[in-house]
Amino acid sequence: MFKGSIVAIVTPFKEGRVDEETYRELIEFQIENGTSAIVPCGTTGESATLDMAEHSRVIDIAVEAVNKRVPVIAGTGGNSTSEAIELTAHAKKAGADATLQVTPYYNKPTQEGLYRHFKAIAEAVPLPQVLYNVPGRTGVNMLPETVARLAELSEVVAIKEASGDLGQMAEIVRLAGDKITLLSGDDNVILPVLSVGGKGVVSVVANIVPADTAAVMRAWEEGDMAKAQTLFLKLLPLCKAMFYETNPIPVKTSLALMGKIGDEMRLPLCPMAPANLEKLKKALADYGLLG
Repeated sequence: MFKGSIVAIVTPFKEGRVDEETYRELIEFQIENGTSAIVPCGTTGESATLDMAEHSRVIDIAVEAVNKRVPVIAGTGGNSTSEAIELTAHAKKAGADATLQVTPYYNKPTQEGLYRHFKAIAEAVPLPQVLYNVPGRTGVNMLPETVARLAELSEVVAIKEASGDLGQMAEIVRLAGDKITLLSGDDNVILPVLSVGGKGVVSVVANIVPADTAAVMRAWEEGDMAKAQTLFLKLLPLCKAMFYETNPIPVKTSLALMGKIGDEMRLPLCPMAPANLEKLKKALADYGLLG
């Protein structure tokens, strides 16, 4: 159901509020350039600083703007199971095709707690579920054995794996590759993840170069591995530039420099340090994105 270049889309702001018009324009930009699916309210969408009403509204806009042209995978996770269920219920009512569920952050559940969390959401709101493992942000790593247990649930269809551990990702494919789709959670390992059985990427860099990110995936799917490698290696410096500072600071700054959004994010995220900003401008210029 989910493969290819899937964008974790930014949430643009204007004077402190969600910039709905610009958000719709970003969605059109993605679809026109070959993006396979849209993820509103992920990490890159600053979900942590959206209140419940804004979170639901952003998902509503995404579903409406996409209009069934590609899947919408709504970020509705949380470190409170009941809150995740509430957000997921809204996403289903809004018409989202699936939900992205991050491992609960800060409270560091056990592997059994993780299993029960995702199972409770699946039982409360039957909707295709993409697990999201990102231990660098959440403080907990979901092990392949837990993923394999969850893959037995019909709602659990994919995992966005952002642990950076290729061995762990390969083990997920070995244990449950016939039941769950592996998606890279990091742009800088797209090709390695594909090589161990991944089917796509939930991408940050696709916000600024959707066509190029989609081209890497298309070349791989067509079996042209040499072309996929060439395209990926060209993209790699830009992938790294998106993490000169905490995501989504660099990607939102890039979009602002490209004239696509206002240069606004919410505290505790703040503008880039001058030295990093200059490095980012150079990376964008070297790639041909700035005149």
